[in-house]
Amino acid sequence: MGKNFDLAKELDRIKELKLQVMDCEDPGYPEQLREIYDPPLVLYYRGDMEAARKRSIAVVGSRNTTYYGLETAKKLSYQMAYAGLTVGSGLARGIDTAAHQGALAAKGRTLAVIGSSMDLIYPPENRALAEMIAEQRGVVMSEFCLGTGPDRQTFPMRNRIVSGLSRGVLVVEAGAQSGALITARMALDQGRQVFAIPGRINDASSTGCHRLIKDGAKLVESVDDILQEFEFLFPKMESEPRKAWPDDLSVEETTLLNTLELNEMHLDEIIRKCGLPSAKVSSTLLRLEMRKLVRQLPGKHFVKTD
Repeated sequence: MGKNFDLAKELDRIKELKLQVMDCEDPGYPEQLREIYDPPLVLYYRGDMEAARKRSIAVVGSRNTTYYGLETAKKLSYQMAYAGLTVGSGLARGIDTAAHQGALAAKGRTLAVIGSSMDLIYPPENRALAEMIAEQRGVVMSEFCLGTGPDRQTFPMRNRIVSGLSRGVLVVEAGAQSGALITARMALDQGRQVFAIPGRINDASSTGCHRLIKDGAKLVESVDDILQEFEFLFPKMESEPRKAWPDDLSVEETTLLNTLELNEMHLDEIIRKCGLPSAKVSSTLLRLEMRKLVRQLPGKHFVKTD
């Protein structure tokens, strides 16, 4: 805070914008963040701070991304959110945006740490996304006093909070000079696990991820590669008597389980037999796969688990 900081004016603006403020001595301050070397003294936020106290994985990557990167970030974020993890990111263009969108699509929790103050959401086209995050059990936060715009210093400061709130950082797509690599290095310094998605060897947008993998980051091919690292966070079900099907299945999930067999079936055959729209079948199969009720095989084949 500079010499000209006006506390009374700041408090008026906080009230006007309906923000909440928390300092590092507050009992509700996220414990994960409190443990890092330089935790933010104050957090301005909108939404449910509980999302930041839950187990979370940060998903980061390039702003200038490929279709492959966007779809991968969205799918993995959807799956992690559906499994109960909070998906964290920085609300930036590209991979960050896809990560938040994937978590919201799963009706899960997502947290966004921005590189500007809460009255100057950046990028401006993500203001509506920030509102959706805050309204759907997520949280948008910043450590910067109101009136602080984004610059070269604010983004690295933001990145340490993104990694500090997480148990691990997944880098989906990153060039050699990507800011996502800064987040990954901060995560390692903070004792967090780093994951990376491989790409084509001649694709510049994959250079950073390949470097991380060479340096020891865990290569991720599916969400299971992430969840297996955190098995202790999830309740063990194998030792308990298992019902044939859970009691809370939706109509679509029940329909698909009645359609599927123990022998593999191609996606086109499933769509033809069950009578549901193809988009609904794909999203429902993904949910069933996350619940270990269906397994996907190569070539868009699916089988019901026994």
